[in-house]
Amino acid sequence: MGLDPFARTKLPKTDDAPDGMPPDASPEDAAAAPVPVKKPVPSLPVRFFRYIRKHWFIYLLVLPGLIAMIVFNYGPMYGLQIAFKKLSVTKGVWGSPWVGLDNFTHMFVDKYFWVAFKNTVIINLLNLAFGFTFNIFLALMLNEIRFRRLKSVIQTSVYLPYFLSWVIFAGLVMTFLSRSDDGGFVNAVISAFGGQEIDFLKKPELFRAILTVSAIVKTAGYSTIIYLAAIAGVSPDHYESAMIDGANRYHLIRYITLPRIYPAVAVMLILQVSGLFSSNFDQVYNLYSPFVYSTGDVLSTYIYRMSIGGGGEYEVATATNLLFNAMGMVVVLGANRFIKKLDVMGIF
Repeated sequence: MGLDPFARTKLPKTDDAPDGMPPDASPEDAAAAPVPVKKPVPSLPVRFFRYIRKHWFIYLLVLPGLIAMIVFNYGPMYGLQIAFKKLSVTKGVWGSPWVGLDNFTHMFVDKYFWVAFKNTVIINLLNLAFGFTFNIFLALMLNEIRFRRLKSVIQTSVYLPYFLSWVIFAGLVMTFLSRSDDGGFVNAVISAFGGQEIDFLKKPELFRAILTVSAIVKTAGYSTIIYLAAIAGVSPDHYESAMIDGANRYHLIRYITLPRIYPAVAVMLILQVSGLFSSNFDQVYNLYSPFVYSTGDVLSTYIYRMSIGGGGEYEVATATNLLFNAMGMVVVLGANRFIKKLDVMGIF
């Protein structure tokens, strides 16, 4: 049976026909058809409050922490204006006269500021070069231990110092490095081998090394937990496939484990670099003395001495803190941008 070439066929619906109209409708019918009205899109504040109303319980859980952050982190920021004022106790922060950048000028001409700045950068670079790499190495080595009980003992020993305050841990370090008559283990070993005892905490040339090693011993456990958690997320199938192809332990670490913990390493690197211009006040303050100011005085202890430590120059201390916090933010942004250039996810 043949097809009638003059038979009327049903044309497919085109974009010219309004919704609800047949595709073969005449132009007059299409013009008379009602035009569908689009619902207006709610504004951003309306959508925001609707979202909060929908998930109100989650935001209720966040509220206490948010209030605490606003009160204790953002509230005191009004005091940053002290960096640009000559503080008067009688007039208060708001009533004190403005002096522009005079406090920053006074900071830059102070020779002790440059000593503290140099020591801060050098100590943080040492922590980055040795501490950061050691934490990755330690996590990889712990992951290679196959005896579960031995692994648990080593992990507990590594984690324990992190839960001690720097006051206690610094006291242990001072006792460990003290004279043999005072119970110093290191000097007792040196004396046993016929050497001369050393006042470690009074030697400026040794103090930076002491800070670096003590920081590694105390904080290695925290970083190791993060890296081990990232390693635990690696599928065992990758290791089994590589071993079938003849890979040894070195190949497994280099080509499987390390590439899959790069995101965790990147985040920890950014956090480490963010403290390039800051310092661990608790650590340095509990270990240093005037004997090692030339190599151990850092910006946090400098700010302390300039303000509540007896100096009374709160304006200069505030200016120093403001400057290096701003520089730290710039370093974080730069490090995050560099990490993303390496095709690794950053922190934002």
